[in-house]
Order: sequence, then structure tokens, then C-alpha cells
Amino acid sequence: MRAALWLVALFGVAVASALLAGGNQSTVTVFWAPYRLDVSLNLALAVLVLVFITVHLAWRALSALLDLPHQARRWRLQQKERAMHAAFLDALTQWMSGRYLRAVKSAQQVLQLEELLATTRTLADPAPRHAQQLRALAHLMAAESAQALRDRETRDTHFQSALALAEQHPGEAMREALDAAKLGAARWSLSDRDAPQALHWLDSLPLGTARRTLSLRMRLKATRLNRQYALALDTARLLTKHGAFTATAANSLVRELAIASLNDAHDNTQLQRAWDALEPHEQALPEVVLHAAQRMLYLSGQAESVMPWLTPLWNRMVQQADSCTPAIRQRVVQLLSHALGRMPADAEWLASIDRARQVYPRWVELQYLSGMVCWQHSLWGKAQQMLELAAPQLTDAELQRQAWRTLAQLAEHKEETARAQMYWKRAAEVAAA
Repeated sequence: MRAALWLVALFGVAVASALLAGGNQSTVTVFWAPYRLDVSLNLALAVLVLVFITVHLAWRALSALLDLPHQARRWRLQQKERAMHAAFLDALTQWMSGRYLRAVKSAQQVLQLEELLATTRTLADPAPRHAQQLRALAHLMAAESAQALRDRETRDTHFQSALALAEQHPGEAMREALDAAKLGAARWSLSDRDAPQALHWLDSLPLGTARRTLSLRMRLKATRLNRQYALALDTARLLTKHGAFTATAANSLVRELAIASLNDAHDNTQLQRAWDALEPHEQALPEVVLHAAQRMLYLSGQAESVMPWLTPLWNRMVQQADSCTPAIRQRVVQLLSHALGRMPADAEWLASIDRARQVYPRWVELQYLSGMVCWQHSLWGKAQQMLELAAPQLTDAELQRQAWRTLAQLAEHKEETARAQMYWKRAAEVAAA
């Protein structure tokens, strides 16, 4: 459509020119003493147009001739700039392919070319806006490659140069380069197992950069390495919210860190504070509950403090048979027997254990627990019956040894010396195995 309109306009101009030139009888007289020259107006106009075009083309040609040195300078600068970009791409490729020594040399070539461009460029030559950013990234590339080569002197030299360059040229791009330098320094510190230095670099990051998944992963490693398990647990929670782990890996990591934070407590007050700091779903993990209860019994010996933790786990175990593995059931039974043994006799617990034993008759651990509680309630006959059924079938050595010991004590209480010696012998055999 546009071409058709241009063609119509061209025909219109041609028709108008023909009408004007065909009916124009005017003349132009040029006086140049002692001469006189008469020409038609059409010829005069044509000569003026030709003169204007000739002068314009001559001026353009002269300008192009005078601009040749500047064009040649710009061409040489562009060639150097292209060589600088090519060297940076070579450094990046060589670093990713594991050719670290060549990567260092290519990065140094980038720095040399950039310095050469800066010294040869004049005020009339445009400077690339990303020159300083490229220089900072070249320093970081050389530092990363030197770190892989364990050349710490070269690494620190390029790293300090990148930091100084980022401080001298503030801007959005240079701030990103500065954050990249600090993240790299934190990663190097973790590689050297220097957790405090890694945390120092991570703490110096802006808030937005510090909450990125990469930063949080490094903070998690640093806090675990520095044995700051409470901080590591908080970081793991943030990473879980960001979807950095699968559900299985997240549960395993949180469970491990929760247990480690409980281990940092050195008295029952600190342990209670660490337990209260856990989130509800963390307090529901069987391994965490059992470890907290075991730790509390070890630190204070107060069974009343652990029963509020063990009771929900016991209820969930007897109501949902698949919620606990056999190993967890054995630990629950072991801790309950220890805790109930340090408390006054409780008929409600005895009835609850007896009901669970009747619902799950194949769980040998419940027979053991029932026998231990009956023994604590001075129900000697039922205790002996339950323990004699459970002791040979128990798979946990500690539970089996305790069952034989309790049977031996019951036999001594009844003054059955031969039976007591037999039970003591079996307990010793389990301990020796």
C-alpha cells in the first residue's frame, strides 16, 4: 500500500513539473559587463539544483576525508573491545571446563585490554557503559580460578581489586558485582572450613541478597560448621519455605538440627527453653521427642517433666499403628519404663498399657512395658508372667538385659536362688553379646 501511494505521488509530481515547465515562457538575464546572457527560467533552475547537489556532495566527501583518522581510531578501539569480550568469554569457558590456569591468563588478558582501552581512549571516543563491570567480573573470574588452584595470594589480590573497584564506581551493576564477590568470599571461607569468616561475609550482604537461596544455603553450612545449631535451624526453616529441599530431605535436616540444638542445653532450664523454641510440627517428630525426654532424664532426672512430651507420642503410637517404626516403639517403651519407674504408682498408666497390650498382642515391647509397670506396682506375679513372655523375644539388647535383670530381682525377692542365678546369667550373656 505504501509503495502504491509513493508511485501515485511520483506521477503527480511529474505531471505538475511538466505543466510548469511546458507553459513557462519566463527568462533570466545575467549581466556580466560587458556581456549579457539570457537563459530560460527552467534552465536557470536546473543549473541551480545541479550546483547545490555538486556542492553538497563535495562537502560530504571533504567531511568524510577529514573524518578518516577518527574513524580509524574508533575502528581500532572497537577491535580491542571485541578482543576484550572474546578473552572474557574464553576465561568463562575455561573456568567452567576446569582449565583454571588458562582461565586466570584469559582474565588477566581482559584486564590488560581494558587498561589499554582506558589509556588510549580520548574524550571524543565513547566508552562502553559496562567497562568497569566487565573489569570487576574479570577480577572475580581470576579469583575463582585461583581458588580452584589453591593459589590464595593471587585469589586475594584479585578479590581486593574487585572490592575496591566496586566501591569506586557505585551503581546497580557494580552492587551486584560486589554481592557476587562477597558470596564468593563466603564460599571460599567454607572451603577452608573458616565458619566465622564465612558468616562475616554473609552478614555484610544486603537484606535482599542475604535472603536468597544461595546465601541461605551457605549460611546453613556455616552455622552448622560453627556449631550454632539454633541459627542453623532457623535458616533451614527459611530454606524449607523457599522450597530448597524435598519434603523428605527437609524433615531429615530439621530433625537433625532440632536434636543438635537440644544437645546444646546443659541444664533442664536451657533444655526447656530449647524445646519451647521448636515449632509444633518439630515437637511432634518422634525422634525429637524421644531425644528431648532422654536428655531431660539425664540432666535432671525429673520424670514429671518428660511425661507431657511422651504422652502425646504414646497416644499416637497406640492409636495409629503405622505412625512409629519398631525401633521408635522400643525407644518409647524404654523411656516410659524409666520415667514411670521414677514416679509414684499410677493406675491410669497401668490400665492404658494393659489396653494397648490387648489391642496389639504381637508387640513384644508392650509386654515388657506392662511387666515393668506391674513390678513397680508390686504386682509380682503378673510382672513375672509378662517379662518371661517378653524377654526371649525382645530384639533390643538393652530391653532384653533389663527384662532378665528384673526377673532375677523378682526371683531373689521370692528367695528362688537357682532361678535368680539363671536370670542373672542370661542378663550377663546379653550384655557380653
